[in-house]
Amino acid sequence: MGSVSKFLRGSGMRVLAAALSLASGVAAEQNDARGEAFPSTYRPAAAPPLAIVGATILTGTGVEIPDATLLISNGVIEAVGAELAVPEGYVRIDGRGKWVTPGIIDAHSHLGVYPSPATPSHEDGNEAVAPNTADVWAEHSVWPQDPKFRLARAGGVTTLMILPGSANLFGGRSVTLKNVPAVTTQGMKFPHAPYGLKMACGENPKRVYGSKGRSPATRMGNVAGYRKAWIDAADYARKRDKWEKTGKAGDPPKRDLQLETLAGVLKGEILVQNHCYRADEMAVMIDIAREFGFSIRTFHHANEAFKIAPLLAKEDICVATWANSWGAKMESLDGIEETAPMIHAAGGCAIIHSDDGLLIQRLGQETGVAMTAANHAGLSISRGEAIKWITANPAKAMGIADRVGTLEPGKMADVVLWSGNPFSVYALADRVWIDGVPMWDRADPRYQAPSDFLLGQPGQDFAR
Repeated sequence: MGSVSKFLRGSGMRVLAAALSLASGVAAEQNDARGEAFPSTYRPAAAPPLAIVGATILTGTGVEIPDATLLISNGVIEAVGAELAVPEGYVRIDGRGKWVTPGIIDAHSHLGVYPSPATPSHEDGNEAVAPNTADVWAEHSVWPQDPKFRLARAGGVTTLMILPGSANLFGGRSVTLKNVPAVTTQGMKFPHAPYGLKMACGENPKRVYGSKGRSPATRMGNVAGYRKAWIDAADYARKRDKWEKTGKAGDPPKRDLQLETLAGVLKGEILVQNHCYRADEMAVMIDIAREFGFSIRTFHHANEAFKIAPLLAKEDICVATWANSWGAKMESLDGIEETAPMIHAAGGCAIIHSDDGLLIQRLGQETGVAMTAANHAGLSISRGEAIKWITANPAKAMGIADRVGTLEPGKMADVVLWSGNPFSVYALADRVWIDGVPMWDRADPRYQAPSDFLLGQPGQDFAR
């Protein structure tokens, strides 16, 4: 920690040091009332009340308000609207000519588990040793010093779901993070966010294991693997429930981390996040969910989701996709720019995600591509609706929409002040707040500090 101490002593970095300490939970309570195995230690720092005045505000609820004011107090949204009076004692920020949105939420990221530098010793996102690795948790691979967390913050990303990779039928648990500087994963962990279970269908599992002469080697092998796992999980859940209902008499059934995660899905406590490209396979996965009595929260990548948009809307399954990423493999050839808008037009939950350490810095632009393509196709998507694809809808998919994703009174004050229209290639995130605490300021070097990993690296001048 010597390089950190030297850095924090210099050039007035006390603001960042305070935010880092509090965000990492060093001084936070270590106990979690719900008894979670790896509880969040994240606690936001104190910050003065704030007013952003005169900006165009996209609330994430479908509304666009020109020349509006946003009030933040005690880390939450206090009020938003036109002609709001600014109370005495609020820090006033001139937003004229600028735009305000909720913090961007990326529903599919591998930052920290596939961090930079991209070396084999850092590649911890795929436990590709068995088709079912539901026992692994992504948070145990996250490297908080990944430099791309800061780059994502500079792109307006305030919350992200980190998923294991897609080599396996069951890849493990996801973790939801607040995009704050920290030295531990628990210091970034979104308090009490539901876990997700990463599943994958299609080419990846059958390729990974078929190439090893193992099952699954086909799509029918994939489905057989899912069904066997759910049968085992249901049996495990029945035994645990029986022990609970009989007054916990005798020794409890031995814990099985793999089956415990799957049982959590069957109980509705863990949300299924399913990598799946083809429409026919999504329909099969829906049938499997019906067979075993669980719900799929989101299909990820989902290039062919537009082909079954009414079904996905009826089942209330979100679709996390791109505008431009297609053609990398056979199952992704039918990707189109209008996928998210077509899901939206069918009444479904459309999301633009990254799955990439570069695209996560430009999710507003990717959303703009999809919105523009939709409008050219006659779907008429407004900016107020399109912003939901990277704010409110990913919050829904991740089970945190009651706390974040829109600029409504009482929600967490995760806010971005943009230099211009956030869908434009020219727009920059000028300032970012997480829980009302400043975490990025393009004009203030105090908020541009790199990860600890980069301190002292050649060519890195941080003594500004």
